Amino acid sequence: MLSNDPSSKKEENNEQNVTGMTIVLFGATGDLAKRKLYPALYNLYIENKMPETFSVIGLGRTPYTDDVFQTKVEQSLRNYSRGPVHDKGLQQFLTSFRYCTFDATETDSYKKLNGLIEQRENELSLPQNRLFYLSVAPSLIDVITSNLTTSGVSQTTGWKRLIVEKPFGSDLASARELNEKLRTAFHEDEIYRIDHYLGKPMVQNLETLILVNPVLDSLFNHQLIANVQITASETVGVESRAPYYDKAGAIRDMVQNHMLQLVMMTALHLPRKAQPEEIRTKKVEIMKALRPIQGETLQDNLIRAQYVEGDVFGIDVPAYREEPGVPQSSMNDTYIAARLFIDNEFWNGIPFYLRTGKRLDKKSTRIVFEFKERPAEIDDYTPEGLAPNLLILEISPNESISLQVNMKNPSTDRFEPSTITFTSNSNNQPEAYEVLLHDAMLGNATFFANWKEVELSWQWIQPLLEAFKENELPLVTYSAGSTGPREARQLLAADHFKWW
Repeated sequence: MLSNDPSSKKEENNEQNVTGMTIVLFGATGDLAKRKLYPALYNLYIENKMPETFSVIGLGRTPYTDDVFQTKVEQSLRNYSRGPVHDKGLQQFLTSFRYCTFDATETDSYKKLNGLIEQRENELSLPQNRLFYLSVAPSLIDVITSNLTTSGVSQTTGWKRLIVEKPFGSDLASARELNEKLRTAFHEDEIYRIDHYLGKPMVQNLETLILVNPVLDSLFNHQLIANVQITASETVGVESRAPYYDKAGAIRDMVQNHMLQLVMMTALHLPRKAQPEEIRTKKVEIMKALRPIQGETLQDNLIRAQYVEGDVFGIDVPAYREEPGVPQSSMNDTYIAARLFIDNEFWNGIPFYLRTGKRLDKKSTRIVFEFKERPAEIDDYTPEGLAPNLLILEISPNESISLQVNMKNPSTDRFEPSTITFTSNSNNQPEAYEVLLHDAMLGNATFFANWKEVELSWQWIQPLLEAFKENELPLVTYSAGSTGPREARQLLAADHFKWW
């Protein structure tokens, strides 16, 4: 069994530091709040990870009374909470919620919000600690943060923190522009750029996996690793996100943030305990060492593709260009595969293969380390007849660590691959948003993306965006429900590898 509950580790040291606060949620009527944020707050509450007294103020354009809003929060808990909703304590939790009809572009809305925050702080004897969560369209981020400052809402005698959802810009220039605007209202150490992949327990365990497991430390040897594969596949299509997704594609929606964060976390290689700032510094060093893909190297190291019609789980689904809201002539990528190299001492010469896409055959996020074959023959068994050893870290939907080894089959007298799997010892792991919300309340920014990581990621992605715009890389296709385009398989075959 794995012992990998990151929240328990933090509780030991930081639980007593969670102080009373006001959480201001922009986008309180949206899907993210309903499916993720309210259930996350509730589960933190029933596990005693919330402060004893707190206030949540939801903002949205739709006019609700407090009672209606609290009822909607309760419905979201019953529909989406990872565990049962208990009647005991539920009403006390719900009474912490208030609603404010809000227009982000109107000055009067901020005055009304400030009044409600101060009223609740006085009623509950709360310190002026304020956590602002922006679950809004990117175009509103600048408007909101600027008005928070000019209206005095973010001028507090306590701490203030801002959680910003992706996308953080749409290219390098827009990301830099947005960051400059945020920095006029909040200091860098007050800005928490959330990437929910960094809240997944297995991803957080990458930090200490080698440190606490000497057997794995022995495997993480430059001379033993043949390649690293990172996969994030989805079975869903564009759904209702066409207006955003057709401008973003897999390159912006997944690679620039989630996939590159997984590369950084995978490549950390920390054989000793590190402080949060050391981890973030190490991640920046990895991004600086990531070899660019551009010019003559583009064709050999990157595949972009778009799904056509097919079937997923036996159900016929349309091509991407037939999805509602997608133009018939769209050249948008729904799949990306890439071969990367990290030019530092440890990872030099070891390829990292990434792939992510929509409408694939299964939903899975995993990291696979493939180990090199033995150079010498084993009696009558040649290396060509043996399957490679694999270390597989399954991040979602089921968290586990697997080791593929070769075992002799007594009936055939041949070696066959066999997998040993270690699963989590908890059937009720905290959701990523629980972990990250709790971290933000504690002021622990370890698993949030800092500006330097974001900027370096955009710098690495920018030449690819320009190449896509100029059609310097062909857009190939793959059938919905498949494992992806054949060109992605050829990418690994050229190095005598295959996708696992």
